[in-house]
Order: sequence, then structure tokens, then C-alpha cells
Amino acid sequence: MVQRVVATESTLQLLEKLKTIHGPLMFHQSGGCCDGSSPMCYPRDEFRTGESDMLLGEIGDTPFYMSKDQYEYWKHTQLIIDVVDGRGGMFSVEGPEGKRFLTRSRIFTTEEREKLEL
Repeated sequence: MVQRVVATESTLQLLEKLKTIHGPLMFHQSGGCCDGSSPMCYPRDEFRTGESDMLLGEIGDTPFYMSKDQYEYWKHTQLIIDVVDGRGGMFSVEGPEGKRFLTRSRIFTTEEREKLEL
């Protein structure tokens, strides 16, 4: 099965640590000018998604959302959520850990695009 969003092992490890601190989490891929490629990670009950957001998938039992408008730019790519040293968005829960989530991407192959029915 082709997945629109996947995570590195280091991301999954950090997610497990963050879940013990904050409980269930969720991601929202920022489309703002300041956060760039930083997916924001929030306690699941502290961020409201709306009709303009879409669920791309789950990583580590953590839902990953993106705005529909932003998705139009990314729909031909698989998002790979990684973690690097540094400070992320000020409201994202990984900040105090000295880490930040980072979205990398790769273009889907023709076969993968056909399976996804873009």
C-alpha cells in the first residue's frame, strides 16, 4: 500500500517519548511563511481541524493533517517526517526536547500515482 506520509525511525522514537508527556498527539503541516517545512505537533485535543483540512494518514498512531490548498502543491509527493536538532515552531510540542520535526519529500513513481488515483 502506498502511503502519503511516513516517518523515520527517529521520528517514531521521539513521538513515543512525547506521547508519554502529552498524551495522544496530532500533526498539522504548516503552510505559513514562518514555519516552512515544519510539521507542527500538538496534543490531539488542543488543535481543531476544519473543513479546509484533510487527513493524509497516520504515523505512529498519530494523525497527520494538511490544508486542502497546501495539499494541491504536495499531492505528487510522499511526505517523510524526520526529526533534526534545533528549535521548531514555538507551539509544537517537541521544542523543549531540543529537536524539531522536518518534512522531507520524494516524488511518487508513476505506478504509485496510479495506485493513489491523484
